Amino acid sequence: MHVRVRLDGARPVRWHAALLRRISGLPGIRAVSIDDAPATEVWPATADLLFRLEALVHGLRPVGSAALAAAELDRWRRTDAAPDLLLDLCGDAPTGPGTWQLAYDGHSGAAALLASLVAGGVPRLDLVENGAVVAVGRLGADRPGIVLASFDDALARTATVIAAALRRRASGQIAPVSAADGPAPRAVSLPIPALGARTGRMLAGALVHRLYRLCYNAPHWRCGWRRLDGPDLIALGHLPDAAWTVLPDDGRRFYADPFPIAVGGTTHLFVEDFPHATGKAIISAVRFGRDGPEGAPIPVLEEAHHLSYPFVFERDRHVWMVPESSAAGTVDLYRATRFPGGWVKEATLLSGVVASDATLVEHGGIWWIFATVRDAEPGAPAGSGSFHDALHLWSAPDFRGPYTPHPANPVLVDPAFARPAGQMVARDGALIRPVQDCAEGYGRALALARIDRLDQEGFAQTITARIGPGPAWPGSRLHTVNAGGGIECIDGSARALRFRRPSRHGHASVSREGRVPGADCR
Repeated sequence: MHVRVRLDGARPVRWHAALLRRISGLPGIRAVSIDDAPATEVWPATADLLFRLEALVHGLRPVGSAALAAAELDRWRRTDAAPDLLLDLCGDAPTGPGTWQLAYDGHSGAAALLASLVAGGVPRLDLVENGAVVAVGRLGADRPGIVLASFDDALARTATVIAAALRRRASGQIAPVSAADGPAPRAVSLPIPALGARTGRMLAGALVHRLYRLCYNAPHWRCGWRRLDGPDLIALGHLPDAAWTVLPDDGRRFYADPFPIAVGGTTHLFVEDFPHATGKAIISAVRFGRDGPEGAPIPVLEEAHHLSYPFVFERDRHVWMVPESSAAGTVDLYRATRFPGGWVKEATLLSGVVASDATLVEHGGIWWIFATVRDAEPGAPAGSGSFHDALHLWSAPDFRGPYTPHPANPVLVDPAFARPAGQMVARDGALIRPVQDCAEGYGRALALARIDRLDQEGFAQTITARIGPGPAWPGSRLHTVNAGGGIECIDGSARALRFRRPSRHGHASVSREGRVPGADCR
């Protein structure tokens, strides 16, 4: 298949070259060419000034949005053959069969994406062919409110959606998502809010953020637990009325991602243990007795890279763990030789992938891995785009592997419903998947998703509840839920002063509130 890409030759950016390289490497794509005549849309000059100011204030470096020399597109300049498919990024090509038009919130062009982000939205991306949507996604951002960072994240995820759709088209598997929800994108001039007012808010926000970090360790998370004497969070669909007991920390570290498990009649809680001084987390565990935790969590697993989300489970008379190791570009399986410690690496389940919060489940005799994945060009293992919005699946006959990626990956692109938030549970004949709602920022709330389809041909889920912080769990975030060994655990935000006097119990006090915007993001 020959794909021609219509892009704005008056404003080429590095994302254009990255997209062209990505498309050129897809199976079934025999040729890629460009039409880079100047586009009819007008890119607001104030946008470039805003990007420069944000880069200066926040210490950012433009990625996909950085300017590109026109000569770097020369390798794709060819007109010797008619394309099989025209990918229109500008919105000024005639609509019809064989033309895919890109739309952000129903409008075409990069300025439409910019307008959505400046307005604080979560842009919806549609690829439309002759009135039918062939691919759709909602684009996440790891630093909401910073337009430059969000713009680059959205461009990277746009490439993900385009590449996945082209892969399906080249293999003959593509079918319209909806013929009713895909009107032709509108090429209109969208208003951009006044730069001066936004710049003032940005500078004030950056100052508050820096002052906060001078006074507090940020981010700082806290874990809560309760005895499970009645319905759990998944059955309730909301926070219980009773308050949670906070797992104490010393203020110089935080605990997050709680996973309880009962082994041999004794309950242990595994957590991410993040010392602020090192900036690199390890996995720790604490034994629970009748009255709660018996002391502080003790380190049980450390690697050269950051570890978190200690997904633990028991199988074949052993206890296993799959901690998040996205910094290493792998998903690894460990086995306990002296539970709760003595962890040895048994297998690398996935490699060359920046996967967040890998969660395993057995369904229909097949093992599946759920994780959100950052985008990556060949040779760029660090990835790009958001950590939260692109759900990928892999399957295997055994939890040890080997795992095969789902042919429809990413099966879902949406920061509100993609990233795992704990172990899946079976209820009334269905699997319920806790997910993180990151549409307004990392770990803002939980959602519960009922899995309606999970097989080699497709995936579907339905959101049944959204659960945010409340009176029983004050703060600005609710991030993970897990139950086991008679307890249920969640986590969320907190404040931890950098300098404080120890309490009479030997622990520095930690506020249960965390309301400064961005202060507890990670």
